[in-house]
Amino acid sequence: MRAKISYAALAAALLGHVVLAGQRGLLLIQHGTLLTVLLGAAVLVIPVIGLWFLWSNTRFAWRAGRLAAELRAQGGLPADEVVRLPSGRADPASADAAFRRRRAETEQAPDDWRCWFRLAVAYRDARDTPRARHAIRRAIALHDDKPVRV
Repeated sequence: MRAKISYAALAAALLGHVVLAGQRGLLLIQHGTLLTVLLGAAVLVIPVIGLWFLWSNTRFAWRAGRLAAELRAQGGLPADEVVRLPSGRADPASADAAFRRRRAETEQAPDDWRCWFRLAVAYRDARDTPRARHAIRRAIALHDDKPVRV
């Protein structure tokens, strides 16, 4: 729940910046000189990029959550497999062992989105976020029967 609140707060802050940048860009364009019109148009690119970023990350989180709920309903989302340190982080040796099990499982069934999702959880526990996101993207693509981009 804390992650959702943090995400909502950051999304609200980003939206606030998008609105401010958009207003400033429009004011520059309304000023009417060649330089201010060019600067205003350049400033308007910032809100477009910000909105795209927010949309793509929100969509990713929503789809990953949908897969987690489906896997949990099927009984395929195992209980926490790793030993946790007092800080809440996974013990590195325990995370590595869980990762090796999940990698072997995924190698046995490379077209099963459930295996890829569990592998992503193992990557996250091993603190390898880029690979965790890649594995979740692959799980989403396999679940939705879309071509998998490597």
